[in-house]
Order: sequence, then C-alpha cells, then structure tokens
Amino acid sequence: MKITIIIPTYNEAENLPKLLTALFELPLPDLNVLVVDDNSQDGTGQIADDFASRLPNRVSVLHRAGKLGLGSAYIQGFIELLKGDSDAIGQMDADFSHEPGKVQKLVKALEKSDIAVGSRYVPGGSLDKDWPFWRKWLSTFGNFYARSILRLPIRDTTGGFRLWKRETLAALPLDRVRSNGYVFQVEMAYITHKLGFHFKEVPIYFAERRWGQSKMSFKIQVEAAVRVWALPRQYRDLKPRSK
Repeated sequence: MKITIIIPTYNEAENLPKLLTALFELPLPDLNVLVVDDNSQDGTGQIADDFASRLPNRVSVLHRAGKLGLGSAYIQGFIELLKGDSDAIGQMDADFSHEPGKVQKLVKALEKSDIAVGSRYVPGGSLDKDWPFWRKWLSTFGNFYARSILRLPIRDTTGGFRLWKRETLAALPLDRVRSNGYVFQVEMAYITHKLGFHFKEVPIYFAERRWGQSKMSFKIQVEAAVRVWALPRQYRDLKPRSK
C-alpha cells in the first residue's frame, strides 16, 4: 500500500525535521509525505525543500502564498494527491501532538474501514496529562457539541490524525468544503458519514506540542461553534452512496 501523509505547516522549523525523520524510521517502506507550507517565516518551507531534494521519491512540497488556513491546506493536498497513485492519504499535525508510531495502527485499522481516525475519546485514548482542566473541558465539550448536533458515529469529531482510503476521498465533494479551522475536521467527518462510509477509531494520546506556538485562536473556536449548525443544510442533498 502506498501511503502519503499530508502535513500542513506554518512556522514549524523546530518540529518538521524531527517529525519527518521519525516517520521515515517506521517499518513502512512505501510511506511518503506531502508538506503543505503556508509561506512560513522561520524557514520551514526551505527545510521541507531540503528533505525533498534528499528524498525526492518520498517527500514533496506544496508552497502557498500565505497563511491560508488548515482546511484549504488539506483540500489542496487531497486534490494534488488524488492525481497520483497513493492508495491511502493521511492527515497529521506537524507539532508531535500526533505520535508518529500510531501511523501503523491507522494503517491496520484501514484494512477494515474506509477511514481510520486517531481518537482521544475512545477507551485507551487520552489528552495531555498536563493540560489545565478548562482546556480538557473545552475539547471534550467541543466534540460532544458537534457529535450531538450532527449525530456522528465517532467519538473524536475534531481530531486531525486520520488515514483515508483513496476511494473514500475521491467520492467526497471536496469542492463544497468551506470550513478552514479545526471545524474542517468535523465537516469532513459529516460528509463522509452522510455518504455512508465506515469509520474505525484508534485510541491515541494527544500530546501538547513540543516546540513552537499553538495556532488555535478565539476566531477559530467561533467558526467551529457556528459552522456546525450550517452543515446539515449545506449537505442536505447527500445520500448514502450505492454499493
């Protein structure tokens, strides 16, 4: 199975080389990476280019003009990779909040599902033990909020550690996705569910980023709270695909 993981970056110069090194140490010989860089000012794009020069068959880079958002970075990455020959396409944060070693668990889960989801909210999954109570509560409530309103069959609706079968992604109306913050993950899960695809959740430990600054903002949180209510109307025409 040829696997390509999309890693969106903005000022991740401290994290990216360590993450790429860790990924390529995994016993997955056909694991590849597409870095989507939003014109980082700390040299992240150049670091990605250097890896691509050394590993041209395993690393590719998509440079964007500015900080255009998480959702659009993934959509561009999906569209680019669907032109190629990857059998599975993944999503992963650049900051080590997603443990590289769990990629193998996602690959195994994908054997019996259409999308494998790294989940903080199934038995065995957890949040960083050093997070303050209010942050854990906000994350837990955000998932409950989206899951309840949209009646989603997964526990972790906002997580961004995912592995998709190529056929699953190719069947989604990517041109209609409008969310750009972390609610992008909710929107993708919702349309996947509406089309009748099968999810498999894999427990993960979600760690605090090791280096750099968080990209979370109040604006992103507001977008999430509002967008969830708009999704049922936006996708009211979607029906389970014929099998």
